[in-house]
Formats: sequence, C-alpha cells, structure tokens
Amino acid sequence: MDGSSIKMRVVNHEPLAPASVDPKQPKGAFISNGPSRTELVLLWLIGAICFIGVISHFQSYRQKVVNVGDNAQYISAAQAIEHWDFRAAQTKQAWGLSYLIALLSKFHLSEQFSLLFISMASSLGSMLLARNLWGPWIAAYFAVLSFPWLQTSFLGGSEPLFVLLVFASFWFSRRDRWITASVLAALATVTRPVGVFVLFALGLTLLLRKDYRRLLFCTVVAAFIGFVYLMPFWISFHDPLYQFHRYKHEDWQSGYLVSWPFHIIAVSYWYYRGPWTNVMLTGGWIGLAAVGFCRIAAKLYRDRTAEYTNEWIFAITYLMFLFCYNSLEWARWDFPRFVIPAIPLVLLSFNAWLPKSRWVIYPLCAVSSILAACSAIGIQNVIATIH
Repeated sequence: MDGSSIKMRVVNHEPLAPASVDPKQPKGAFISNGPSRTELVLLWLIGAICFIGVISHFQSYRQKVVNVGDNAQYISAAQAIEHWDFRAAQTKQAWGLSYLIALLSKFHLSEQFSLLFISMASSLGSMLLARNLWGPWIAAYFAVLSFPWLQTSFLGGSEPLFVLLVFASFWFSRRDRWITASVLAALATVTRPVGVFVLFALGLTLLLRKDYRRLLFCTVVAAFIGFVYLMPFWISFHDPLYQFHRYKHEDWQSGYLVSWPFHIIAVSYWYYRGPWTNVMLTGGWIGLAAVGFCRIAAKLYRDRTAEYTNEWIFAITYLMFLFCYNSLEWARWDFPRFVIPAIPLVLLSFNAWLPKSRWVIYPLCAVSSILAACSAIGIQNVIATIH
C-alpha cells in the first residue's frame, strides 16, 4: 500500500461522533464514563448487605439501632411530638428528623422503623444527588469512604436527612430556584443547626450578585420556618433558644461556640488521645479536610466568578467552623462525622488524583462497609468475640 492511499484513508476517515449529552444534566456537570445510577444503587446495596451482615453476626441489629448515637433521643422527641407534650423531652438535638418520624407514625409505622427508613432512603438519595451535582466518581467515593456515613446510613441518625436537604438545596440553586433552595436549607438547619452555613452561603451569593429582591424573599421564607420551629420551645419552656442553651451548657468549653483554629483539636490529641485507630481515623479526616480547604479557598480566590459560588462558600465557612469548634469532647472525636456534608466538595478538590476504576471502588465499598460495622461494634469487642 503506497503513501497516497494511506493519506486518502486518513482524509476520508469520519470523525468520532460527539458524546451524547443528557438534556436533563445540569449545566457544568461532569460527563464521564463513571458508574451509572444503577451501578451506584448496586454499590449502595453491597455496602448495606456487608454492613448489616457484620452487625447482625456479632449483635442484635434491632437493638443496635436503638442504642447507637443519638437515636434514642430522636425517638423520644418524636414521641413527644406525637403527643404534643414537650415537658418530658430534654434532648438538645434539633428536631427536624423527629418531626419526620412523628409524621410517618401517622401511617402506623414504628418510630424505629421510620428512623431507619428515613436514614436509608436519605442516604441513597444523597448519593444520587451527588452524582448529578459533582459527577459519578465523586458520588461513588462519597458513598463508601466515610465510616460515620455508612454507620448513620444503615443504623440511623440525622446526618443522612441533613445531607439530603443540603444537596437538594444545591441542586435547586443550580436551576436558579433560590426560594426552594432556601426552604430546603432552612429545613436542613432545623435538622442540624450547622445548616445555617448553607443559608449563609445562599444569602452571600445572592448579595454578591446584587439580587436583593430574591435575597429578601429567601430571608423571609427561612426566617418564617425558623420562627415556626422555635414556637413550641417558646410555649413549653419559655425559651425559644432552649436547644441552643443546652448545647452551650453541655458541649462548648468556656461558653464560647468557637475558639482559635485547631486549638481544641490539638488539646484533645494532647490530653485525650484515645485508641490508635481513632487517632488515625480522626487525624486522616482532619488532614484531608485541611488540605481540601486550602485548595478550595485557592480556587475561589483565583476564579472569583466560578459557577456555583454558594457551594464553595458553604465548604469554606463550614470547614472553618469545624476547625474552630470549641468542644473538647466532640471537636476531634466526631470530626469524621461532622465533615460528612463537605466530603464531596473536598473530594472534588482532589478529583484529578482519584482512581477512577471499578476495580478500586467495588472492593473499597465491601472493605469499608465491613470496617465501618466493626467500628460501630468496637474493634476490641470484635477481636475479643473472634478469640
């Protein structure tokens, strides 16, 4: 074959057809050959089977759900809401989850089942929303990397519902539906008080855009939801900030919400180091979050007109709060749980270095779920039971 025929073939060769774009895909979303929605659901199911299987092997799964974390407090608050008698409810946790549990109880569902159903459904919905927002690989790693996320997803907790509301708020803001986004952010705030950072990010973004009319509507809507939420505490305890004062009394050192960055975390490591497994887990997430914070801040500084500014503002302000949180008991010990809502944005700052391979993500899902279950039981308890 001569050179002219080769040249002819190259010239006449048709270019590859451009990749099809889903018209429903939001503007700026990552288009890749990552896991599909069906694959992500399968990944979630693998994690659920591994996690629940390990828990059930060593303990009663049903009893574990009742005793883990703050679940007993959420159920107690839900029962108080059902009877509309708050005098016996002394929980400091926000009641957004408890209100939803009480609502499902109207359909003759038990509080424990409602708690688990909300947590699992919210976990699955959060992962699928993360795929729409930041791409399939970010969603996949978000679903499997965090032990506290797996634990609250399959044992119950307020984190999955909170994360679902935060991600949904981001999703609606991308579609320029800011009032709906502010409603969801306000509901996130009554589920976990740190949702206020989502509201702050929305407000600051609208302020920077000089969209004062929409900013006013969003502020009024969010304030109304907050007022309705606080009214029962005002009526029952004569203190609309009852839960805030409980947090102040039980969690914050010296009465202040924040301290110098990393100060309380360093003090906790110095005086209350704990098991080496906890040191590695908390230290790893704190280090990853700190590096991610610097990368996000640098990106926002370089490109001040970046899309989805409210998401980056949320990540920066929320992570800074976690670094400064003035609770000697919780700031370091529960950092991996607190950082959950910001994990996708932290991972996004490292997107170029994430291994984008199913040969990595599926084994990682199984291993992480098993280890998360062992961590929920207690590594020493697992070892003692095996021996």
